[in-house]
Amino acid sequence: MDPETLAQTAGTTVVALMATDAWQRTRDGVVALWRRVRPVQADEIDTALEETREEILASRREGDSAGAEDLERDWRRRLRRLLAADPSVARELEEVLAEARASLPEVDQPSVPSVRMHAQASGNARVYQAGRDQHIVER
Repeated sequence: MDPETLAQTAGTTVVALMATDAWQRTRDGVVALWRRVRPVQADEIDTALEETREEILASRREGDSAGAEDLERDWRRRLRRLLAADPSVARELEEVLAEARASLPEVDQPSVPSVRMHAQASGNARVYQAGRDQHIVER
C-alpha cells in the first residue's frame, strides 16, 4: 500500500479503534512505532492519543460526526508525517492495526476504507485518477 493511502486508512482506523476494546493494543502499537522513529515525540503522541480517545467518545455520545472527521484528519496527517520520516514502518503500522482489528469480534471490527479505481483509455485519451488531491500541470 502506498504511504498516502496507508496514512488515510490508518488515521481512520486508529480513531475507529479508540472506541473499542482493542484500544489499548492499538495505542501501545502506535506509540511503539513513534518511539522507534521519533522517540522525542513518543510521550506527546501517547498523550495525544488519550486526549483524542476522550474526544471521539464524546463526539459519538453527542452524535457529532464532523468532530470525528476532524480527529481522523488530524491522525491521518500525523501518520503521514511518521511514514514520511521512515517509510519502513509502513508494514509494522499495517500489522498493528490488523492485529487490533482481529482481536475484536467480527461485528465490532471497524471497516477498512478502500478505494478501487478502473480506467480504460484508447486513442489519444488520457486518464487521471487520484484517491485524494490531484495536481496536473501540462505544458
